[in-house]
Amino acid sequence: MTTTNQRLGAASRLERWQRDYAARLFATDLVVIVAAVFGSQFLRFGENAAAQRIAEQSISYTLVSLVLITVWMVALDLFATRDHTIIGAGSTEYRRLVDATIRVFGILAIVAFLAQSQIGRGYVLIALPGGLLLLLASRWAWRQWLVRRRAAGRYSRRVLLVGERAKAAHVAQQMGRAPTGGFRIVGAVTDHGSVDHDLGEGIPVLGGFANVLDALEESDADTVIYAGSDLVHPEQLRELGWDLEERQISLVMAPALVDVAGPRIHATPVAGLPLIHVDYPRFVGRKYATKRVFDLVVASLALLLLSPVFLVLTVLVRRDSAGPAFFAQERVGLNGTTFRMLKFRSMVDDAEGQLPGLLDKSDGNDVLFKLRSDPRVTRVGAVLRRYSLDELPQLVNVIRGEMSLVGPRPPLPREVERYGRAAERRLLVRPGITGLWQVSGRSDLSWSDSLRLDLFYVENWSLTGDVIVLARTVRAVLSSRGAY
Repeated sequence: MTTTNQRLGAASRLERWQRDYAARLFATDLVVIVAAVFGSQFLRFGENAAAQRIAEQSISYTLVSLVLITVWMVALDLFATRDHTIIGAGSTEYRRLVDATIRVFGILAIVAFLAQSQIGRGYVLIALPGGLLLLLASRWAWRQWLVRRRAAGRYSRRVLLVGERAKAAHVAQQMGRAPTGGFRIVGAVTDHGSVDHDLGEGIPVLGGFANVLDALEESDADTVIYAGSDLVHPEQLRELGWDLEERQISLVMAPALVDVAGPRIHATPVAGLPLIHVDYPRFVGRKYATKRVFDLVVASLALLLLSPVFLVLTVLVRRDSAGPAFFAQERVGLNGTTFRMLKFRSMVDDAEGQLPGLLDKSDGNDVLFKLRSDPRVTRVGAVLRRYSLDELPQLVNVIRGEMSLVGPRPPLPREVERYGRAAERRLLVRPGITGLWQVSGRSDLSWSDSLRLDLFYVENWSLTGDVIVLARTVRAVLSSRGAY
């Protein structure tokens, strides 16, 4: 009885914090949607908003707003935007928010058309984008709150890893890259079962495959992640699932797939076997045409709005040191084609000529040359680099079609000469002004980490992901971490 109560206690803790967090999201969503809808009604109709009615009909806008709020909240629930499996990491939560909101207003438009109701366009045009932006902002704020709690060891699943040592160690290493992902590994059960050697990452081995239930008691885990093993028969795995079900312990399967985003994975049950299909990434088609349109629109608007900043920076660079304000450097882009990448000049005019004497002093990784205190950097150039202002002229490269707003880092030809097969896949998409490398540490990253992030982006790109990276770039630039 004590054992059962302990197990149910672990499961209860897991469910409790998940319900608590979902309730917080529900309350915030409701406040945001009410503010957006009634705020839109007030902004559109002013002081008489409460008494305003749809033209030639007796339906008041207040009733329409109440119905819209209700339908919107129901849609967020139907699209599982508060599901515990998507909160805290990734873009799925944001993508579901966008999908649910667009569907709600699509339904509103269809109903208004069928009922021949003249709903004010201003009312809709304020409520839709305003509500969506507020929802995204509130979810982002809650995610930051959750990340801080998880960094302190709270609001996370306590995980017991089960599998062959090498496979379990691989899963532990990959999960260690995302400590705020909500999974805290507290122990492992491996094929050899030796408790004298941990799994690495400070994870203790608590026994062999025959000791899974004992290890659960010892570790007080509420989740089991199965990493795979040839020594575990399918029947044994099924019986383990039954044991976990009795104890209300979650079972998670970790297939040997690395850096494959959820949308590319589809499960198909065949004869009781959950077969996993993995879609290959595609680099042409409507998806990338959409990305190109997005790049053109945003880059053009940014150039227009930042033109005064360009003028000021041009003057500052020219006054600080002799030479032109802009610097053009040959880089390798889409499918290995070269182009001239534009930057504000941040070094002395003969910086390229001084490079050979500095190569042996690199602070960068195995492929990229970087110096934390580069003597060629000018006074103004140091400030430009600190806040990535030297990258702004690349908006022109985006408009030309040589670069994208978000993508892998644009490499130098000498770097490409050292590429292996994996690194060459970086060239399957346009390089970006910013990317996952920019928001994950920039020059502080090792080559393997930089390559892993770039390959993940290449194979799992999405427009929602691009928007998130652009938003994270602002924070990364302001923190200036890894900028030199």
